[in-house]
Amino acid sequence: MKAEIIAVGSELLLGDVINSNAAWISKELAALGVDVHYHVTVGDNTARIQGIMAQACERSDLLIFTGGLGPTDDDLTIATIADFFKTPVVVDPESAETIRNRFIARGMPMSPSNLKQAQKPEGAETVKNPLGTAPGIAWQVTFRAGSRPEKPIRLLTFPGVPKELYAMWAEGADWIRRWQTQAGEAPAVLLTRHLHFFGIGESRLGELLSDLMESANPTVAPYVGRAEVKIRVAAKADSPAAAEALVEAMSQQIVQRCHEYYFGGDETTLEAHVGQLLRQKNWRLAVAESCTGGLLSSRLTDVPGSSAYTHLNVVTYSNAEKTRLLGVSEEALAAHGAVSAEVARAMAQGLLSFTGADVALSITGIAGPEGGSAEKPVGLAYIGIAQGGAVWVKKVLVNSRYARQDIKHWFTQYALSYLAQALQGKLESDIH
Repeated sequence: MKAEIIAVGSELLLGDVINSNAAWISKELAALGVDVHYHVTVGDNTARIQGIMAQACERSDLLIFTGGLGPTDDDLTIATIADFFKTPVVVDPESAETIRNRFIARGMPMSPSNLKQAQKPEGAETVKNPLGTAPGIAWQVTFRAGSRPEKPIRLLTFPGVPKELYAMWAEGADWIRRWQTQAGEAPAVLLTRHLHFFGIGESRLGELLSDLMESANPTVAPYVGRAEVKIRVAAKADSPAAAEALVEAMSQQIVQRCHEYYFGGDETTLEAHVGQLLRQKNWRLAVAESCTGGLLSSRLTDVPGSSAYTHLNVVTYSNAEKTRLLGVSEEALAAHGAVSAEVARAMAQGLLSFTGADVALSITGIAGPEGGSAEKPVGLAYIGIAQGGAVWVKKVLVNSRYARQDIKHWFTQYALSYLAQALQGKLESDIH
């Protein structure tokens, strides 16, 4: 069954409201084994809605509408759908009674226009709304375009308010399962897993996995996240176990090829990956930040249970505090500048000595948009890691055209990535 999600509302096109419903519905449909082929957004205009419906009915089997079910004149969805299929609109008595009772319970007078929400195309079934006054509909109707054969179209409508959509979805999902059975479609499960990579670009990762990306089931697709690349592996099967087996086999191949850049699957973050490694070693971590201003510490402590390995984190933004707290010499600062390999090294060593932690991480850089030079541009950072008698310093360069907040995020990505490598014994060279 091919699905199309149609979001109705001029506020979506104007950017006043973000259409989060489409993404949510797509995930729910995937769990039902339904393929979503199109997302469409259309304004509150009868002609344009019907124009979209004409296209949708030719290319899809299941149409899911959100929005346009309210009591005002610009709520056009039900009337437009009925008119498109040349079907009269009728009032559903049960829905009308529910709406009246809602207003009575609130102690509020009801405007007659609210009963518009009880309307539905003749022959459609009502999808109850336990939270609001606008029910939805479930309707299977016949569509014919020109001389083409008739085809059944299944429609579900939901309010645009997300919490009402979520509350109504279980009943809508029951209708979809029923329609799948009627269409002779075997129950299917679509399982998706995301694999996370850092330190490699999307194009290069795509090259390494080009043959796997030709697979039809499971499918493999790369896309860029925030300062990382993700690989989506999706498999369809007749049971969760079978889908999981397909996804797992493909994921293992991908990780085996690109293991040096891989840090976790699904909701794993770099900070959670680092936290797991620290827990495994039962090590305490200390952090000294300059250019990231506490962002690195914030990310690390966003992980539940991070108190088990978080020892002491400091933001030594000024040179004076680098000297006072971390023992960075004034001579090193004068000779090399705060943003230098020498200072990053001294920050990490001084922090390790000062705190007695098992491993220390430092970062100093230029986040911009000002403060850069030809020798030390915006986007330059040095990351220091000290553990035992070993110290590593890494130089990173981030695109100077990024916004300050994005550059800071990239710096923390590099810092966490290098720390993970060090914890796994993979950080061999000290690059300046």
